Amino acid sequence: FLIRGSVCTLRSPFYIHFIHLFLFILKPTLLYYWTPAEGIKMFVSDIRKEFYDVVVNQRLALLVSSDIDALCACKILQALFHCDHVQYTLVPVKGWQDLETAYLEHKEQFRYFVLINCGANADLLETLQPEDDTVFFICDSHRPVDVVNVYNDTQIKLLIKQDDDLGVPAYDDIFRDEDEDEEDSGNESDSGSEPSGKRRRYDEGAVERRIEKQRKRREWEGRRREILFDYEQYEYHGTSSATVMFELAWVMSKDTKDMLWWSVVGLTDQWVQDKITHMKYVTDVAALQRHVSRHNHRNEDEENSLSIDCMRISFEYDLRLTLYQHWSLYESIFNSSYTSSNFKLWSVHGQKKLQEFLADMGLPLKQVRQKFNAMDISIKENLREVIEESSNKYGMKDIRIQTFGVHFGFKNKFLASDVVHAAAALLESMEKDESNTDNFIHALDCLSRSNLEQLHKGIELAKKKLIAVQQTVASCICTNLIISQGPFLYCYLMEGTPDVQLFSKPMSLTLLCKYLLKAFVRSTKNKRCRLLPLVMAAPLDAEKGTVIVVGIPPDSETSDKKNFFGRAFEKAAESTSSRTLHDHFDTAVIELKTEDRSKFLDALITLLS
Repeated sequence: FLIRGSVCTLRSPFYIHFIHLFLFILKPTLLYYWTPAEGIKMFVSDIRKEFYDVVVNQRLALLVSSDIDALCACKILQALFHCDHVQYTLVPVKGWQDLETAYLEHKEQFRYFVLINCGANADLLETLQPEDDTVFFICDSHRPVDVVNVYNDTQIKLLIKQDDDLGVPAYDDIFRDEDEDEEDSGNESDSGSEPSGKRRRYDEGAVERRIEKQRKRREWEGRRREILFDYEQYEYHGTSSATVMFELAWVMSKDTKDMLWWSVVGLTDQWVQDKITHMKYVTDVAALQRHVSRHNHRNEDEENSLSIDCMRISFEYDLRLTLYQHWSLYESIFNSSYTSSNFKLWSVHGQKKLQEFLADMGLPLKQVRQKFNAMDISIKENLREVIEESSNKYGMKDIRIQTFGVHFGFKNKFLASDVVHAAAALLESMEKDESNTDNFIHALDCLSRSNLEQLHKGIELAKKKLIAVQQTVASCICTNLIISQGPFLYCYLMEGTPDVQLFSKPMSLTLLCKYLLKAFVRSTKNKRCRLLPLVMAAPLDAEKGTVIVVGIPPDSETSDKKNFFGRAFEKAAESTSSRTLHDHFDTAVIELKTEDRSKFLDALITLLS
């Protein structure tokens, strides 16, 4: 240690005092995470030593959830495995049934399993019933983490960032040792050799002790139920899995620009899908911005001699207009949730307001209706500033957002949100003869800069999806399909609705749900309804007679993005014996028999009232 110019040796009093002070400050954290009595050993503290060095010489099964953050984390891990010639099998999993099937098919060949964005929020050992020597490394942004996973110190290792406020209950508050009960019953059985008078007094004492013990146990069980209810009642998301994997690459000095870009896309996915708070997003953007600066500084010489296949990541303070650089400005404004809901573009008045907005910016209709790339360079040069200035007059004060962009060579430029929308559209593509696995591979491929054709195809699919979302939002608002059910709003898409098949996919329905709630909040005059969450259902499988149901929290600037519908859906299904399937890793997405829909909703209303 070098303190104010003087050397501090290991034996110096200052060093000893410093260590004592350091341990004192960190004591609560150290106790919480690492005291053996607490049993929290499975939170991996040294991700390189306790995860990568363990698996680098093994054959692995890599089980990856169907979401964009998971795909990005997978790409980073694949790149690392490629560097070190690690043998692995990649298996995409859509839900818990896929996860169980994948494990059963691969348990004979593999001892080590890496789970990305799946497995943390349910008791994994109970679900999979694995062999005793099987080890699961779980990198999952879903919260809360199941307490059994947290306190299993042999088979489950959690690759979870410890800065996240996990709020895990203390071990002694939720687990109880049964040995004491056995000791008590043993002591009572030994009392037979005592004289009868003493035995009676002893029996009375034993009965009192037993009653006292039962009372304490009931109190403990009551506290345990309360603690677990408080811990498990809300679903939310922690640090992006792609960010965790990028930090692993960085720690090993193997991080590349591609890996950094995938980490950016993983974080942006959380923002686009509205999974994290604005504060969390801004904090994580700042952390990635430092890595972007480091890479750009390191490669300054390369950038001075741009090659046709070079890659450059840049921090941007860009517009909240979806895909605007790959669309016309008019279509982007019309189909972006932020502008569409603010202008109320489902109404004639809203469309007139948009025309006024364009006039205020001084942009000719001919320019804004043609592809962005074809617009006059003089208009494009200061377009962001012009749009921001006019947006402020129309109450859209946060039209710009911190994000990142990437240049591939001279021609191709994408924002991180462009890639998120493209990959999501490919992942839930409705094209014929394409299986879920094919869609997964296409979405994974579009993240590679060597496969820009797939990315452009994803962008075209994303445009169609966004148009379908906005048309459905307009239809729902204009026909008053959103009903206030008391504690929540409810909307059901009827069979035969245009594009209804698209909304049988969980990500697409969730996106529609969020866009619709934002639009409804802007359009309704009922102040109470503006504070309500939304439950939405859409036909899933006509032959099986099922619907898909999604619940989202209220649309609010100050929302903590915590969703209570997962637990509420479980309770409502239990109380009415509704036939439901809770297969998705996001607990607020379920499948439900169509004929059970009304009784399920009634139970949900009663439960939340």
